[in-house]
Amino acid sequence: MTTAPATTSWIDRFPGLSQLPSDLRADLVAGSSVVEVPAGTQIFAPGQTPDNLLLLLDGTVRVQQKSETGREVFLYRVHAGESCVLTTACMLAFEDYAADGIAETDVAAVAIPRATFDDMAARSTVFRQFIFTAYSRRITDLFTLIDDIVFQRMDVRLAAKLLELSADGDVVHATHQTLANELGTAREVISRTLAEFHRRGWVEQARGEVRLTGREGLSRLARSAGEA
Repeated sequence: MTTAPATTSWIDRFPGLSQLPSDLRADLVAGSSVVEVPAGTQIFAPGQTPDNLLLLLDGTVRVQQKSETGREVFLYRVHAGESCVLTTACMLAFEDYAADGIAETDVAAVAIPRATFDDMAARSTVFRQFIFTAYSRRITDLFTLIDDIVFQRMDVRLAAKLLELSADGDVVHATHQTLANELGTAREVISRTLAEFHRRGWVEQARGEVRLTGREGLSRLARSAGEA
């Protein structure tokens, strides 16, 4: 991890902070630094105490939880322009992490140490609103995830996930285990579902990737969740 002094330019990349008055902007910048983390780095782990709130400038961080049996459950991703709300919650409650944070890509972020975080939260309504707005949005996302896991059919969820991960292309670079982790299920379930998608002509499989050959069929299946 490399560190460099922060400049005021990053603040305007976070709309919730752009209304900070000039004196508080200066204090926030003076008490923060810009860090760069290579892809694959474990940024935090269960049992660790959060020392900094990270505001992502570039890259993606994956937050996941592992059960006692070793099964990984994907919780959410932090993208550029966002903060990690698990870190926020732990810092507010003085709790240790209960999940893993992994840099999926090379990451650049602003690191706000606890002392600066506590000072800004105490002094600035704008900063507090920024924190709790992001927290509220992520909690809503997590309730949606719980609803999906409990109530949505796996084939519908997998179709939607393949479309999401493929973006505008036709290839998803992921193993069956990776997809299982994303959806909180077993690898065998993913393998069976992909075999059915292949039978329908929607996907072709190769080592470490899934090629989408029937986006229209996958899209129809993914949309069926909202039509039920």
